[in-house]
Amino acid sequence: MNHIGTNSIETIRLILRRFRPEDAYDMYNNWASDKDTLKFVSWGPHTDINVTYRRILSWVESYKQPNIYYWAIYLKSDKQVIGSISVEISNDRDESCEIGYCIGRKYWGREIVLEALRAVMHYLFYEVGYRKIIAKYDVLNKASGRVMQKAGMEYERTLYNLGHRRDGSIYDADVYVKYLDEIKP
Repeated sequence: MNHIGTNSIETIRLILRRFRPEDAYDMYNNWASDKDTLKFVSWGPHTDINVTYRRILSWVESYKQPNIYYWAIYLKSDKQVIGSISVEISNDRDESCEIGYCIGRKYWGREIVLEALRAVMHYLFYEVGYRKIIAKYDVLNKASGRVMQKAGMEYERTLYNLGHRRDGSIYDADVYVKYLDEIKP
């Protein structure tokens, strides 16, 4: 593994970069305070911008570690941060990682997350050296699954009774994977 940290990645519409403290306003307004956007994630919504600011400060501090990959999704046309994409779990022994992402509701349906996911997967495979990338989604969040499929990931399995949603209901998650050059063990 060649852990090089969260370096900027530019695509046609996006700049994927490290979070900065001044991103708190965008993050809070575009997704961190929106209960509908966060319906299928384990955290939030943030009750005020100070919660968002503290979260960003913790990420900024974590960038000192070369094995941290946490990008702000900056939309060039809107000149603001509209979401995040990150490595949530990393396993150097089997050269695998799990990716998670979140984007503001206003930006859904425009294939922005797909563009970010493809760019990050390329970075993680060819710059860092992961051989397997995993992503999972609450089975009720079909749009997230479609993003994984469009990015070339394949269904691996369903995890049943994985945890509780914030409303107390139990959820299952579908797991998708992509292998470097589709070389499977």
